[in-house]
Amino acid sequence: MGHETSPEYLTPSSALQVLLVNPPIFDFTAFDFWLLPYGMLRVAGRMKHSCRIRMFDYLVSRKKDAWGRGPFESARAEKPKALSDIPRRYRRFGRPRSEFREFLRRHRFDAALIQTMMTYWYPGVREVIEDLRELQPSAKIVIGGVYTTLCPSHAQSLGADLVIENDDLAPLWNLLSVEPETGLPYWPAGYTDTGVLKLTEGCPFRCTYCSAPRFWQGFSARPLRECIDEFAQLTASGAKNVAFYDDALLFKPDQVLIPFLKACETAGRNPVSFHTPNALNARFVTTDLAELMVRSGFSSFFLGLESSVPGWQRETGAKVDNQQFRKAVDALGKAGASAVVTYVIVGHPDSEDQEPELAMRFAHSCGTRILLSEYSPVPGTPDALKCGPWADLNEPLSHNKTAFAIRRLGPDYLNRLKDLCRSLNAELV
Repeated sequence: MGHETSPEYLTPSSALQVLLVNPPIFDFTAFDFWLLPYGMLRVAGRMKHSCRIRMFDYLVSRKKDAWGRGPFESARAEKPKALSDIPRRYRRFGRPRSEFREFLRRHRFDAALIQTMMTYWYPGVREVIEDLRELQPSAKIVIGGVYTTLCPSHAQSLGADLVIENDDLAPLWNLLSVEPETGLPYWPAGYTDTGVLKLTEGCPFRCTYCSAPRFWQGFSARPLRECIDEFAQLTASGAKNVAFYDDALLFKPDQVLIPFLKACETAGRNPVSFHTPNALNARFVTTDLAELMVRSGFSSFFLGLESSVPGWQRETGAKVDNQQFRKAVDALGKAGASAVVTYVIVGHPDSEDQEPELAMRFAHSCGTRILLSEYSPVPGTPDALKCGPWADLNEPLSHNKTAFAIRRLGPDYLNRLKDLCRSLNAELV
């Protein structure tokens, strides 16, 4: 249940029939780390008043943990030529293709909106487009999201009728002859007991490895009332876990996060567990803020460190230094946070300067668990220009994080870093 939905809104029978698709993933690894098509659901929310909407979600994890995460169904897939040198098994993650094809035989659609995420996951998008063209030849196909914004020319080659870049939705409304309205995201009843939310857009920092500056020129807060209403929608639908997708959740907390948490507390919303998979900026963690977050139900705190080398930190955006990081971890510990995890980049083109092993040991000394984040080249960022020896930036498959890390570091050294990570984390159990 929850992965194939029926129209829920009182629209005329002659209204536009719109299909939302969250496509399968082709990769070496994939996991439901609070992975939901939030962007597409927000777009659908602006058209649900005049359209009859259904959704087919390939990415439904079956066995979820207490925080709403879990593995996807998967099957062995043929490894593309561009990844033939990578000594890992390539897989297709998501529901069987046959289920989608049968779904398309049962229903008729005027248009299909397809969410895209990582650039190197485009084979799943291509598969969906192929099936739509065969079984729904009259449907208009629209793709948008991360891949289409970072690789618009490549996305054009997949054969969609419209490729959306960034958040320019005017071409979509024109194509579908829809007059958009302001509204809450489209969260189908029974879809999931895990929700996602954004209080802000963009980030005040311009880290040289990050895609955020490609999507937003600066930082802005969403209207507080809108955020509160979205959260109420999630709790009313039974969400037990809510993940924040913000890139800078803690920036200007007096204007954004603190009013939100206090408003939710005053309204007596159903208790949920909050999570921060996009990483918190440790420089903004104070004792008072840490206490408020723990009291408000934050169950996991993911911090972005990336490297503990001061020079590397300064040259890549200066978002945090070691003193700020240690101070943040101390504040969280005193507030009672029990799950603090540190992201450390591995496979960065400047790995020698970054010294990932040193960062891992520093994070461990602060008392946090470590999660290795394999570097993926982001087209248009300064660091991507350094990736020539290990990636063809014109082929999105070369952006694959597993492939790039192996090519940059070699499989033996990468495995050694992963072994060290497991060993350090085991010491904290």
